[in-house]
Amino acid sequence: MNTLINGLCLGGIYALIALGYTMVYGIAKMLNFAHGDIIMVGAYAVFTTLSLMDHPIPAVIVAVIICTVLGIATERVAYRPLRGASPLAVLITAIGVSYLLQSVSQLVYGAGTRPVSIGNWGALEVMGISISISSLLTLGLCVVIMVGLTLFITKTKAGTAMLAVSEDRAAASLMGINVNGIITLTFAIGSALAACASVFYLMQIPAVSPTLGAMPGIKAFTAAVIGGIGSIPGAMVGGILLGIIEKICSSIPVLAPYTTAIEFGLLIVILMVRPTGLMGKTRREKV
Repeated sequence: MNTLINGLCLGGIYALIALGYTMVYGIAKMLNFAHGDIIMVGAYAVFTTLSLMDHPIPAVIVAVIICTVLGIATERVAYRPLRGASPLAVLITAIGVSYLLQSVSQLVYGAGTRPVSIGNWGALEVMGISISISSLLTLGLCVVIMVGLTLFITKTKAGTAMLAVSEDRAAASLMGINVNGIITLTFAIGSALAACASVFYLMQIPAVSPTLGAMPGIKAFTAAVIGGIGSIPGAMVGGILLGIIEKICSSIPVLAPYTTAIEFGLLIVILMVRPTGLMGKTRREKV
């Protein structure tokens, strides 16, 4: 039971990060490999705020604001000038932004790992099983955020515009939709989700370093591809699936050393059987 709860909790974190990947790809048709480092920036924002006022709520708010502004600035400065460039140029730029953020964090905070404490939440006894309140809080808030995002996409005018830009950017522009504004909004939402993921990640692993976002970012991207890159429900399903598999494998001593290999092996198998992912759609490209 505890393993399942922890798996759902970790899967929720992966899903939040994967949503940023899949939204940017679905709307801007680009892979933002600097997304994982936005998580690292959010973690350092939490660390810095806690060192100043020692209260988690302002730290969360500051992290969300900083990551949102950083996401908007990154899109405006690094990606918007490459809107019509080749995918390779955009990919190289994203990798460059990633290394830039890591290097700046090393200059400011050093290369070492810093401990971060977002409070001692204790644990609950459920049917004789001790479950940490931080895990339950993470799981509950992840569900609320994902449901809220789904409602935003499906029920609001901005969400409908996002769907329109995702389907056909040129047609959406002809219909009067501000495509650049929608892409900027997408980066802002994805970066805010990354900030929330960084807070939840620190609740599970209370330490921050310049490379904190590297592996969670890669695994979240894997989750997005497993679910179907560009599909919001697919990113959620892929994240939850990957989190549960990781915790189950980690709890079995024979499989624990090979957990990461099993996760990426699952990606290969799914892509061999279903190249578009579990919930991805095959799109026809007009020539």
